[in-house]
Amino acid sequence: MNRIIVAIDGHSSCGKSTMAKWLAREVGYIYVDTGAMYRTVTLFAIRNGLIKNKTDNDSSVWIDEEQLKKQLKDVEISFVLNQETKQPLACLNGEIVEDLIRGMEVSNLVSPIAALPFVREKLTMQQKQMGEKKGIVMDGRDIGTAVFPQAELKVFVTASAEVRAMRRFKELQEKGDQNLDYNEILKNVQERDYIDSHRDVNPLRQADDALVLDNSNLTKEEQNKILLDMFTQAVDKANQSA
Repeated sequence: MNRIIVAIDGHSSCGKSTMAKWLAREVGYIYVDTGAMYRTVTLFAIRNGLIKNKTDNDSSVWIDEEQLKKQLKDVEISFVLNQETKQPLACLNGEIVEDLIRGMEVSNLVSPIAALPFVREKLTMQQKQMGEKKGIVMDGRDIGTAVFPQAELKVFVTASAEVRAMRRFKELQEKGDQNLDYNEILKNVQERDYIDSHRDVNPLRQADDALVLDNSNLTKEEQNKILLDMFTQAVDKANQSA
């Protein structure tokens, strides 16, 4: 049976990573969370004073692009497997930073970092190398359009901004963060949508041959069944054309 590349793209907080992880486990493929890679670079920039909001009341961002580009060569992003959950954990230069990259500070700053051409170039090259042997499920913003335009299965996941903000709100609550403002999270979701879809390099968009999965009103079980059906049909098609 032919192994294929599964590219899952879509808006922030629409459950792409959860779906992609589930599918990878279900079919025995390797899972790569490209969003975690951009979040890890963002955490590096924050730690080194290379990015910050201009003022407390100003959502615009200052980035020391020259220094970030220079220091990016010292950034090593890797993943280790949590032996209990069997989930990949993002590492920055060997340090597990999975929880740190999921907080609101990184969430508020990741889109401007992900829009930088030199950051995208470095990470896209790494992602392409990861998929050379196929048998991979990768999710992000431009997997089906820029990283793997040849992917046998492309899925574009979406949901309303309000639904996605509430999911994010509940997720952070479950992790123990009680200082939350739903409206702030909704604003963050909407701003990320705009930045991601309007950046100059590889903006978020639906590939022409991608299948749309709107999970606004779906349970996890329902969306997983739809995704698995899409995968089975893509594998069958790949086998028929081999």
